[in-house]
Amino acid sequence: MSLHDRAVVADTHNDLLMAVVERPPARWADFFRERWLPQLREGGVDLQVLPVFVDDQFRPEGALRRTLRMVECAHTIAEGNADAVRLCRTGEEIDEALEQDKIALVLALESAPGVDADVELFRTLHRLGVRVASIAHWGRSALADGSGEDATGSRLTSAGVEALRELERLGIVFDISHLGASGVAHVLELATRPVIASHSSARALCDHHRNLTDDQIRGVAATGGVVCVNFVPDFLDTERERQTIDRLVDHIEHVVSVAGIEHVGIGPDFLREVLADVVPACCDEVDYTGVANDASLPGLDGPAELPALTAAMVRRGLEDKDIEAILGGNVLRLFRAAL
Repeated sequence: MSLHDRAVVADTHNDLLMAVVERPPARWADFFRERWLPQLREGGVDLQVLPVFVDDQFRPEGALRRTLRMVECAHTIAEGNADAVRLCRTGEEIDEALEQDKIALVLALESAPGVDADVELFRTLHRLGVRVASIAHWGRSALADGSGEDATGSRLTSAGVEALRELERLGIVFDISHLGASGVAHVLELATRPVIASHSSARALCDHHRNLTDDQIRGVAATGGVVCVNFVPDFLDTERERQTIDRLVDHIEHVVSVAGIEHVGIGPDFLREVLADVVPACCDEVDYTGVANDASLPGLDGPAELPALTAAMVRRGLEDKDIEAILGGNVLRLFRAAL
C-alpha cells in the first residue's frame, strides 16, 4: 500500500456543491455519483468538507433559501450514496465512516450570508448538520469584513462577536479563511476553542490578501487549530510559470516552519471544474471573484490528482509521518476534538 493510500486524506475546501446544486434535485445524488465520487475515490479522499457558498446573485434576498437548498443537496447526496459516503456531525461519526471505507462529509458555511445578523440561525443550521463556518467572503457582511476590504481595518461587528461565541457554544469550528486581517486578529483575541483556516496559503511567499501572515498562522496554531493550504495558483505565486506543485509544497513547508507540523493541512479549493459548471459560456474571459476561470496547477487539476502532491512532498524529503499529518491527520485530530 502506498503512502497516499495509507494516509487519511482530508480536503477542507471543495465547492462541488455549487456544481451539483445546479442540476435538478432528482439528479443530485446520481450526478455526484457519476461526476464527483470517482474523482474523490481516485484521489484517496477520506474526509471531504463541503462548503455552502452563496453566489452574489442570490444575495441578500435569496441567500437563506439558497443556503437551505445547498444543505438539502448535501443531505440528498449522502442519502442517495449511503454505500459510499456519510454526512458526519461528530468526530465519532467520522471515525465510523472511515472504518466502513466511506468518505466522511462535513458541512461548512462559507461567509454565511443566509444568516446575516440573525445569529440565532446558526442554531438552525447546526441542527441541519453544519459543523464549520466562516462569517465573511471577499467583501463586507453584517458580521465582519472580508480580506478584500482590509483597508477598512474593521474588526468583527457586535453581531460578529456574538456569532463567534455562538459557534463555539454549538461546537461549530470557526473558519478564518477570507476574513479581513483586523477581523482575524479580533477572532484570535477572543477564541476559546481551536479555529481553522480552511483554504489559506502563506503571505510571506505570495503577498495576496487571501493569504495569512506568519503572525496569523502562529495565532491559529496557538488555538490548537489547523491552517489548510490553498492550491489556487494566484495565491501561490504572482508569476504564472512559478505556479506549480513545487511552489505549493513551498507554502506547505513554510506553514510547517511557522506553525509546527501539527497545525498544517490541505484546503485545495479546486476551481476549474466547478467554475466550468456554474459560469456561463459568455463569461469565459471574466475573472470570478478575482481568480481566473481556468485557475489550476498543472498536474493537480482536481481531487483525482491529489497523489501528485504526496509524491511531491516525498521528493522534497518530508518524512512519511509528517506527510500523513499534513494530508489529513491534523484535520482529523481537530474534528475529533472539536465536533
